[in-house]
Amino acid sequence: MDVIHKIGRRKTAVARVYLSKGKGNITVNKKDVNVYFPTATLQYKVNQPLVMTENDKNFDIKVNVFGGGITGQAEAIRLALSRAMCEVDAENRTILKPEGLLTRDPRMVERKKFGQKKARKKFQFSKR
Repeated sequence: MDVIHKIGRRKTAVARVYLSKGKGNITVNKKDVNVYFPTATLQYKVNQPLVMTENDKNFDIKVNVFGGGITGQAEAIRLALSRAMCEVDAENRTILKPEGLLTRDPRMVERKKFGQKKARKKFQFSKR
């Protein structure tokens, strides 16, 4: 098996995932996944596609991720891993699709408009 390369995005975070046969080591930006993502919630999000398809000990995963915050980065990695799992075995799609792991979340930050304080908030109105 060759190296499988997939990209996942969430908000402004972009994750590039490189999947190869191995023992289950996950490296994010040259750090261990447990060091890069300190909370259990974020570690769960990253491992979710691997655990659901029962491949958590079969592959070594190298991840390059940049942009956005720590949660957006974790969800970008989750999308990229889900896409990679579908390429490994087409039957994994039936497991991941109902959980919504193959859907790119389109929600982005709304731009700030001129003449306003933020995207929706206005400057304080003074009658006199």
